Formats: sequence, C-alpha cells, structure tokens
Amino acid sequence: MKDTLVRKLRCAIYTRKSSEEGLEMGFSSLHAQREACEAYVISQRSAGWVLVRDRYDDGGFSGGTLERPALRRLLADIEEGLIDIIITYKIDRLSRSLLDFSKLVEVFDRNGATFVAVTQSFNTTTSMGRLTLNILLSFAQFEREVTAERIRDKFKASRAKGLWMGGVPPYGYQVKNRKLLVDPERAQDVRWVFDTFIEVGSGTELAKAANARGMRTQRGNLVDKKFIYRMLGNRVYVGQAVHKDKAYPGEHEAIVDRATWDKVHAILKESPRRRANNTRAQSPALLKGLIYGPDGAAFSPSHTRKGGRLYKYYVSQTILKRGAGSCPVGRVPAGEIEAAVLDQLRAVFRQPEIIAGTWKAARGMGGEVSEAETREALLQFDTLWDELFPAEQARIVALLVERVDIGTEGLTVRLRVDGLGKLAHEIQNTAVGQAA
Repeated sequence: MKDTLVRKLRCAIYTRKSSEEGLEMGFSSLHAQREACEAYVISQRSAGWVLVRDRYDDGGFSGGTLERPALRRLLADIEEGLIDIIITYKIDRLSRSLLDFSKLVEVFDRNGATFVAVTQSFNTTTSMGRLTLNILLSFAQFEREVTAERIRDKFKASRAKGLWMGGVPPYGYQVKNRKLLVDPERAQDVRWVFDTFIEVGSGTELAKAANARGMRTQRGNLVDKKFIYRMLGNRVYVGQAVHKDKAYPGEHEAIVDRATWDKVHAILKESPRRRANNTRAQSPALLKGLIYGPDGAAFSPSHTRKGGRLYKYYVSQTILKRGAGSCPVGRVPAGEIEAAVLDQLRAVFRQPEIIAGTWKAARGMGGEVSEAETREALLQFDTLWDELFPAEQARIVALLVERVDIGTEGLTVRLRVDGLGKLAHEIQNTAVGQAA
C-alpha cells in the first residue's frame, strides 16, 4: 500500500511586543513567543505544517493599530499566496482591536489562509472558531481600553502633583532627571518677551525684535508671532502644570512673576484689531518736530479713525490756528511723507562722498570702523530698519534729519552734518559689544 501524500502547509510565525524595554536582551518576550510557536508547528509536522524562513517580529509596536512593519510584510506575503497558516502565541499579539482583526480575517479568507493561536487553539475556518475568536477579541479590546484609562488617570494625577510628564520642554527650560530646570540664558529671553509685549502689545512687532535679538526656537527656526503667543499663553512660566485646561502648582521654578503675567493677559483680552490700532496709534510719529510748511510753520502728527481703520497724517499749525485754506499745504498723509523721506535717505547712503564723509566723522569721534565697514552698514539700512521698534526708528530719523520742508512742488530733506558720523559710531559700538 502506498503512503498517502500530505499537502505541505506553509506556516508564518508572527510575534509582537508593545514596548521596546528588554528587546536588547539575549532572550526577550519575542523569543519566548517564537519558541512556543515553533514547538507547536513541529507538533503538527505530520499534518504537513512547515515553517517559512522569513521572520515577522514587531518589537515596540502597539496592538491598537495595523501600521506595523512586520505585519505589513506578513499581509503582503499572504496576498502573494506565500503563506497558508498564521501562527501567534495569543490572539492579542496580532491585534487588540475587534474592528482591525475583522479586517485581517477578511484578508486571510480571501487568500485561503487560516489563523491559529497556540495558547487559544481554534481554527478560523469553522463557525465555532469565529465565535470563540470574537469573544476573546472583545476581552482583549476591553483590556486595552481599561489600560488606556489607567494611563490617562495616572497622567492626570501626576500633573495634579505638578510633575513633568515628558515631551519637548518649553523655551527657557531644560529637562534633567525627568524634572524641568530653568535654563538661565533662555530664561532672560522669556522675561524679555513678556516685558516687551507689555510695551508694544503686538506679537508681530515682538517677533521681529526677537529675531533681531538672536532668539531662535528650540529647533533653531526663526521666531514668528505664533511662537510668541504660545509662549505668552504657557502657564509653565508662572510655575504651573496644566492638564486639560486645569492648572495645578508645578514642582518647577517659575520664570515670570504673576504681576507680569496678569499685565500681559489683560492686554491679550483685547481684540487683535483693537490692539493693532492701539499699537499704531501709540507709535511715535517718525517725523515729529521735523516737518515745516511753505510758510515756515511746523506740522504736527495727528490721526483719525473711519470705518474702524486708523489714518495718520501731519497737519500744519497754521491750519490748526487759522482754519482751512490758510496754508497751501495744510495736511499730508503720514505714510506717504515718511516713505518719501526714507527713500531720500536710502539714496543719500549710496553716494560715495557721503560714505567717505561718514567714515571720517566716525573716526573723529574715536571709532575704529573702516571705510568698507561704514559702506556696508549704510547699504544695509533697509534690513536694519525693518528690525527696529517704531521708537528706535524715530530716534534714528531725528539723529539723521535736521529738517523736512514741504512745498506745493515737493519736499526738501536737510541732513544733520554730524548725524551720519554718530550713526556709524553707534554701529561700531554695537558690533564691538556683540563680539564681546
């Protein structure tokens, strides 16, 4: 009598461990799972079971998702018809989600593959096996949800005690031994941000100043207004730990005092549009005390609001005293006249004789700046200008401009003889201070 031929069934063992702890050891949970599965395959050798060479091990991956590298390779091989039986130590090693497991079973059935758990022996091709599978998976999902609840409760309790629970530390702090410690250098930047915001009330202006100061985010990027507002709203800086909008006393040291925090948030309660209008209205007029009309009368800065928008302009003192029509140039838009003056300054800075005269004036004041450095500083006027606060811009203009005369045919800008030299001298002193 001839022996009955037994069809070979190709078996793939899948192992999984949720955490990476212990994976570097010579014998881990993954090895233990594989040994048990290999022993089961050997016991079924008479039924034609043979083990494939590929290993499907996911170390450090949760069973709550199907996005696991070894599992994706396993499913791809099943779709290729390379595997007949999937072997695992327990059902929850393959998945802890009933919905996800139903998707896996569909893949198995579509490709004629079966699933076996060596410690919960059943076959998914039978109705009883499917019933048992659903019951066991329901308990596995219940266990996962209970574990997640315990983790959330532990996190909440830890935050209530003021403990740091990991993640990227806020700007101004560093983590040592799982505790937040103040970084002295960056803490100065944090205090500067809070104090300066009280003065300017604008995240956009403050972001420009922060970049000019040399501040960078934890990842080395430029500071933007989103970064500024996140910093201003982070209660960590007043020594608190926050969990789901609830604040608790933290175990770390505060960087910002409560009085400063309250002042900042009193400003933040105003609408962004109102704060922007206030910032523009409170900004010093760039040409205050410098503009004169054709009759020799000074022009004063003023502003008005129409339709919720702020309009700034300069008005002649003659008009204010004698009424409309008393001066051929009674009122000029602030934006237009200021831009015209700045354009003339830019043109002046490009003239060789001005550069040479500025360099000589700076040397006469004791500066060691070279002519090339003077030229570079003046040509970088546009870049430096955008980084300055409005008050500093007004100071620079007052340093450079002696008088602006407005007539019916245009304007004339008269520069200060020693203004450019003083500016170059300041640039030199600033460069020396930064180098030190």
